[in-house]
Amino acid sequence: MGSAAASPPPSGKMSQDELKRVAAHRAVEFVEPGMTLGLGTGSTAAHALDRLGDLLRAGALPGVAGVPTSLKTELHAARVGIPLLQLDGARIRLSIDGADEVDPDLNLVKGRGGSLLREKMIEGAGERFVVIVDESKLVPRLGCTGAVPVEVVPFGAPHTLGLIRKVFDGLPGFHARLRTVADGDLVSAPFVTDNGNYIVEMFFEDGIRGDLQDISDRLLRITGVVEHGMFLGMATTVIVANNDGTVSVLHRKSKLI
Repeated sequence: MGSAAASPPPSGKMSQDELKRVAAHRAVEFVEPGMTLGLGTGSTAAHALDRLGDLLRAGALPGVAGVPTSLKTELHAARVGIPLLQLDGARIRLSIDGADEVDPDLNLVKGRGGSLLREKMIEGAGERFVVIVDESKLVPRLGCTGAVPVEVVPFGAPHTLGLIRKVFDGLPGFHARLRTVADGDLVSAPFVTDNGNYIVEMFFEDGIRGDLQDISDRLLRITGVVEHGMFLGMATTVIVANNDGTVSVLHRKSKLI
């Protein structure tokens, strides 16, 4: 991957949210009038939505519309004045979204917020995918900092969870569980995605080692698994807001913007 640094560091230490905003605003610079965009989900992508709304209201991006990756993004985009389209028939020129992890090959973990299926469908359909992160999201291997999510159908979810565990049978430090949320009186209920599915969370003691594509294929062959949160070979560009306030732009060698 190639890289470029830009933007001198501002005075004073920036918060993580400020770093997210810096990266998001840099990504929006790739947007041109008339584009249809894939609109990401999460706290970093929210900054991009706000910036797009500002530019649309100022008349700087005529003809721009977006396809939202979640119900939350759909509401946010409508609130800031971004025209919305359905995925059906849309020619998505550019998607902008955050990521939970980015490895040295620009593979991603996404979907810890539960929107991985729509994110992968929309961002995979687009011509370019710009990922916006702060420096803390750069990892040596996927799965180093938290859960790798897998979306599963509710029917037989405990059975599907068992099959997912078998993929990593014998791997030290691996465990997986169904994501739950409090449902009144502190009773746990399964987390439900926008698509009405459940999420299995996979945890790795020292990240995922081995052939990521093979692991992806093995997970997707499980009946009951809808999709997983490893986004392999999808990002064309990653914009990183560094802790010192500079911005680095990382490109996949095979897909340059």
